[in-house]
Amino acid sequence: MNTPIVTEMKVIPVAGYDSLLLSLSGAHAPFYTRNLVILKDNSGNTGVGEVHGGVAIKESLEAAIPYVVGKPIGEYRQIIGNLYAAHNRSANAESLQNLDLSKLKDIVHGETAIEAALLDLMGKFLNCPACELLGDGRQRDDVTILGYLFYIEDRTKTDLPYIDESSSKNPWYSIRRNRHMTPKAIVEEAQALSEVYGFEHFKLKGGVLRGDEEMEAVEAVAAAFPKARVNIDPNGAWKVADAIRYCKGSSLTYAEDPCGTESGFSGRETMAEFKEATGIPTATNMIATDWRQLKHAIIEKSVDIVLADPHFWGMSGSVRCSQILADWNLTWGSHSNNHFDITLAQYVQCAAAAKGDITALDTHWIWQEGHDELTNNPHKIVNGKIHVSDAPGLGIEINMDRVMKANELYNKLSYWDRNDAISMRYFIPDWKFDSKMPCMVR
Repeated sequence: MNTPIVTEMKVIPVAGYDSLLLSLSGAHAPFYTRNLVILKDNSGNTGVGEVHGGVAIKESLEAAIPYVVGKPIGEYRQIIGNLYAAHNRSANAESLQNLDLSKLKDIVHGETAIEAALLDLMGKFLNCPACELLGDGRQRDDVTILGYLFYIEDRTKTDLPYIDESSSKNPWYSIRRNRHMTPKAIVEEAQALSEVYGFEHFKLKGGVLRGDEEMEAVEAVAAAFPKARVNIDPNGAWKVADAIRYCKGSSLTYAEDPCGTESGFSGRETMAEFKEATGIPTATNMIATDWRQLKHAIIEKSVDIVLADPHFWGMSGSVRCSQILADWNLTWGSHSNNHFDITLAQYVQCAAAAKGDITALDTHWIWQEGHDELTNNPHKIVNGKIHVSDAPGLGIEINMDRVMKANELYNKLSYWDRNDAISMRYFIPDWKFDSKMPCMVR
């Protein structure tokens, strides 16, 4: 029997509400943007996918419409392969070794949104979850999630339209937009997240304060949760000698990109030095974002955990990466940016199909849940895990009224590409990004 034919493809840019979260690249704006792909087929089904925001990615998705419409969904692998072949990626795409957000569009595979929507349709046609169509099929029924901790500055020191949820009865929602700049405040974040979601693992986004201050916060969380796996991600901001000094003998279970390019050495080389000196496992979403980089990271023995974000690797590629890592006794995980619940479903399906003993997944969804839902049935984090149901496709149902409301918000914005410098300049007026200097250290 022939599979259904794609009859329509829509690309819809959307926006959601962000907090004043800090990272090496600066301060999150009041809004974040994403691009949605919505497919319809001639059997009456709808498939959805989500990827990073920005004009370049939106335009690349729109250019892909002729490659998708009119094709049978059973050819989903060939469709995506043709799109990869047609996409002329920039020769300047040098990974994120220095966290240059202007290059993010060259690393993100916008095609992932199309792949997700096709997998959603194919799963509905076959009446199986998308994870059964990836790699060797479903590997687990529950996916472990970590609590993603951030430093947050005071939104009231700006005139920007950040929202206030301090009156919420939810103990997490009531604090997640407030200022958190001390170890005590970071522990309070972890406690609220543990209470609401049952997290047993945590990661602190570093690259904000001096490294020794950030490690004080890590140790405070570890002391408050002695059974937890606690990690840090300074996005390669630290010099290798400093990273070794900060982390050696610490409570870290792994360090994500503790150091990067330095004195003519690549992040792969400095990460290998860090591992050798500290014995601490390393993770990355910066020095192994494609197959060629992965090869060199493995040769250098730079990483133990590859955070193979499906938006960087594609959903099929991310799961294939997990198969290779499992064969080599290494570990798979996934990196996260601010996202809606469609991306969360994509992450869950990839993690359900990933081979090996995977690490707890990143997700920013905890910062958006309760405010930015685009589906009628977003996945829930319970006891630190998301259960993978038998619902077909991505297991979610799009709510077009909410999608169009998020599109209206997008169209009201003055800019659509991410810019973390604007909010930072309320705190440091002449602030400019420096990949080797934490954002609040000037």
